[in-house]
Amino acid sequence: MNSRAVALVVLTTAAASLLQNRPQSTNRLINESSPYLLLHARNPVDWFPWGEEAVELSRKLDRPIFLSIGYSTCYWCHRMEEDVFENPEIATLMNRDFINIKVDREERPDLDEIYMTATQLMNRRGGWPNSLFLTPNLEPFFAGTYFPPDDRANQVGFPSILARVTELWTSDRERLERSAAQIAKGVEEFLAARSEPATELPSSKSVTRALSSLTHNFDEEWGGFGAAPKFPSPANLFLLVDRAKAGNAEASRMLVATLHRMGEGALYDHLGGGFHRYTTDREWRLPHFEKMLYDNAALAEVLIETARLTGDEEFARLARGTLDFVLERLSYEGGGFLSAIDAQTDGREGAFYVWSREELETALTHDELSLVAPIFGFDRDPNFKEDFHTVYLTASLAEHAASQRMSKRVLLTQVEPVLAKLKRIRMKREFPLVDDKVLADWNGMMIAAMAKGGSFFDEPRYTAAARKAATFVLNKLESENSVLQHVFRTGISKIDGFLNDYAFMMKGLIALHRADENPRWLEEATRLADELESRLRDPAGGYFQARPGPLVQYRAKGAADGATPSGNGVAVTALLDLAEITGEQRFRERAEAALLAFDRELQTYPAATRTLLLSVARLAEQAPNPDRLAASVVKVKLTVEDNQFRVGLTIRDGWHVNANPASSSYLIPTEIQGSVLRVTYPEGTLQEFMFSTDALSVYGGAIIIEGTLGPDADSLELLYQPCDETRCLSPVKRTIEVPTHY
Repeated sequence: MNSRAVALVVLTTAAASLLQNRPQSTNRLINESSPYLLLHARNPVDWFPWGEEAVELSRKLDRPIFLSIGYSTCYWCHRMEEDVFENPEIATLMNRDFINIKVDREERPDLDEIYMTATQLMNRRGGWPNSLFLTPNLEPFFAGTYFPPDDRANQVGFPSILARVTELWTSDRERLERSAAQIAKGVEEFLAARSEPATELPSSKSVTRALSSLTHNFDEEWGGFGAAPKFPSPANLFLLVDRAKAGNAEASRMLVATLHRMGEGALYDHLGGGFHRYTTDREWRLPHFEKMLYDNAALAEVLIETARLTGDEEFARLARGTLDFVLERLSYEGGGFLSAIDAQTDGREGAFYVWSREELETALTHDELSLVAPIFGFDRDPNFKEDFHTVYLTASLAEHAASQRMSKRVLLTQVEPVLAKLKRIRMKREFPLVDDKVLADWNGMMIAAMAKGGSFFDEPRYTAAARKAATFVLNKLESENSVLQHVFRTGISKIDGFLNDYAFMMKGLIALHRADENPRWLEEATRLADELESRLRDPAGGYFQARPGPLVQYRAKGAADGATPSGNGVAVTALLDLAEITGEQRFRERAEAALLAFDRELQTYPAATRTLLLSVARLAEQAPNPDRLAASVVKVKLTVEDNQFRVGLTIRDGWHVNANPASSSYLIPTEIQGSVLRVTYPEGTLQEFMFSTDALSVYGGAIIIEGTLGPDADSLELLYQPCDETRCLSPVKRTIEVPTHY
């Protein structure tokens, strides 16, 4: 094994331990940097990484491709590796009849999107590991997720799948390839189909429909949306935050209830902080234990915004716990944030996090256990497999405090030392595998959360962490051609940035600029916006997920949210932010072009495009009322001395009003009406405009209209019509009150 491979293997203790217990023979994955791929580097399967070598060999040998896509903290990915890919007999079948390719979905989200779409089209569901069989032309014809090592009552074993695919490949190739072509066409229609951009920005009615969908699916008792399994679904929460800020009481109610229930459940790690991926039950008490950087970034941001909105100290406590967890467990020493922590330890899911009754009785004194047992469910029957407890609140801290006739603050001072003791004992256990790659997009999310946390809590270490991460990504995740890269590990950055990398880094840098007002972050966000435009822009509006590639069949351009908010949705928000901060119209034009391009998706699938709808609502609520705009173009000041008046007009730059007299009978002159004896108007300035063949006499800038008041004049009427270079607004008549004593 070369020195580079050794460095890759031993970077994390858990990964090293896993690899050291395997046979010493290696496959091609040993030269990869992905922790997920390295975990398969000693399988007896002759794995290839994604690339020309594998595809060309498939074509040369006329073998189908088995494509396996997963990620390092995926429980069922580990299960299939241990059950199937470590089995020498199964590996022999795979190596004899297939070209086997392994992909880390977090390194290649473009491939993951394409082939997960294929799996969902074939099976109407999907998941990881994503297991597909492809023709040498990379067209999928069969797919599934986890396959067991042998036939079982309710599931066909992987050897039987291999045998059946091999039989079809040799005996019924024409039908199989015809099916593959149809599936490929379906994937293309789903991912790459284009509709004509709309001519008007999408209606805010889609926002109302999306919120109605959340209301319909809201779990009134336990918060969240739908039945088990329960996911945090950040796009839902960000929409609720936005609508709550806009004054929607229903959105606020659902948001607050959901965050309280999530924070009380075992989805939140009450000992170490931070959130697990999801729960398998409705009550948030049975987590799927992996911890992802992107979930914790999104939830920390939502909690901060909700704490700001409601003043609820519980949300602030949960937000701090989440940010502190990331600083403690997912911070890369050189800067930046690591990707994830595994769900299992030594093959046991949740082993690091759950407690048996015996462990609790050994760890805590009688008084300590008596205090926390009813609060965290230790006095109830074990709720996790093999007689273990997850750690969750049986009721809110406020309710427990009230039942003991004390404040929540006092209760916390009693409980927190016990939790800290359990945490110290827990840290003596073997820690799960840490996926230590640094991803640009997920770092952008956490930079935003840390920056907002630094501002809201007035906590310099959060802002400092955001600065350090931003500096690291900008300095280290860059190609020789100064192109943003997607992933960094063991001193190497690689893979040109995807849409999400640009979108989330722009978001993070803008949040950091707002936190510390350093112009560098705004300059870098602007640079990335322009790089995104030049590399991934669709001329019809919006952005592709990736650049064209020889082995990537489709250029996906998605609007739908997934585990993370959609890249196009976040990019549009960031572009509107840049337009607002810099005053540069080009950013707003790009944002509006994307919304026009996605009009069909926004109107047809509002429940799937909630992040884009944030910008739809923003533009709709910012859209100027024509009457209000017309009135705001001109500022008016009246002064009166004796019975002589002076009306000063200050006209906004880029606008004008018609002079008096007007250049044409169809133009409305600027005029003082009411009880006046005399009015003197200044001369206008001749200007040429697109809407007129002749130069027109207009007023711009600052002018003075003078005159003499009539007897008993208590007000004047000012009539004017504001116009810019291309249009005229409705005429405005404003009443100007005359002072009682002048």
